[in-house]
Amino acid sequence: MSNSGRVDCDELDPDIRRFVSAMQYGYAQWPSFESLSLAERRIVAEKVRAPWRTGGPKMCRTLETTICGVRARIHFPTEERPLGAMLYLHGGGWMMFSIDTHDRLMREYAMRSGAVVAGIDYSLSPEAKFPVALEEAVAALGWLSREGTALGIDPARLAIGGDSAGANLAVATALKLRAAGHPQLRAMLLNYGAFSPQPTASFERYGGPRYKLTPEEKQVFWTNYTSNPSELNDPLVAPLGADLRGLPPAFFCIGACDILVDSNRAMAARCAAAGVPCEEHVYSGATHSFLEAVSIAPLADHALTEAAAWLRAHLKAGAA
Repeated sequence: MSNSGRVDCDELDPDIRRFVSAMQYGYAQWPSFESLSLAERRIVAEKVRAPWRTGGPKMCRTLETTICGVRARIHFPTEERPLGAMLYLHGGGWMMFSIDTHDRLMREYAMRSGAVVAGIDYSLSPEAKFPVALEEAVAALGWLSREGTALGIDPARLAIGGDSAGANLAVATALKLRAAGHPQLRAMLLNYGAFSPQPTASFERYGGPRYKLTPEEKQVFWTNYTSNPSELNDPLVAPLGADLRGLPPAFFCIGACDILVDSNRAMAARCAAAGVPCEEHVYSGATHSFLEAVSIAPLADHALTEAAAWLRAHLKAGAA
């Protein structure tokens, strides 16, 4: 079982600490990082994360394509047909990263769960503000539902997932589908999500380079994602304030030493109170983005295994 409840997180798991230190070292090779243009910072971020996306499972087949005009990648772990599928939305504060930075995570979920995993390079802010990325995610799920059969995907067995800003988009997509009267998804896989811009006690305790993110960074992300402060009250922007009734079952992967731990636990509690079947897994010694350390951290491997088993159960043929 995963650790749950409040734990002493003054120190990270040693392997996660190595991951955080390596990431910090990578960015330190560009001492003028903050003076770079956003386009240049995105390039640097891709380079720094490159070692963490390599290796891992080999797919039976990978399809490079476009979905509704957006670059996409679809991983098939087996030739078995039909398979359930998950649309996975990468993190990066709606401003950074891509299906390349998160490619290993997508392949890990595909191999471990036996499901097809698709990712899209949704439009980034501040060039494209809310609701552009959300609309692209909704469109991508619609495409998988319509075109899935030809690809060997069962359109009745779809899930959505994501980390950080991607987990935010995953919940918002489910809310949009519910509002439109579409059949609800089988599952939501939510990794250390950005569910509310409001600061909490964990901002002070874990907000800093030692634990991966700072409150200032998070504020920049929210500001750039939205066109005006009033949008921060929109439940599709900050789903912690949404009516969550009728959403699909949710798996919450939460780092106990993450700046977002409080809002993630609050989101899990609100889902449960709304009658949403959910599992809350809080991993002691883990910080934001810790799943990307799977190549060196047994803790990340364990968390991926637990989530994939849950996803497999919810996407299996005949599951409710």
